[in-house]
Amino acid sequence: MEIDVPEGDTILDALQAHGIDVPSSCGGGVCGACHVEWLAGRPIHRDRVLTPAQRERTLMARVAASADERLTLDL
Repeated sequence: MEIDVPEGDTILDALQAHGIDVPSSCGGGVCGACHVEWLAGRPIHRDRVLTPAQRERTLMARVAASADERLTLDL
């Protein structure tokens, strides 16, 4: 499934708008609830919880963005 993330929305907003249940709690990238695995593309990490090793395959959907036109997630 391909989902566009409109400007001003988060990855989490777009996923939930398409019925994909991703847990969330704090809304600020500190609790870790909205973590998802990514497979391809380059995420922009804006969280305050993931270690450098975790960022190699995980992002926080509430605060992350994509540096590329396409970011593939493992949902």
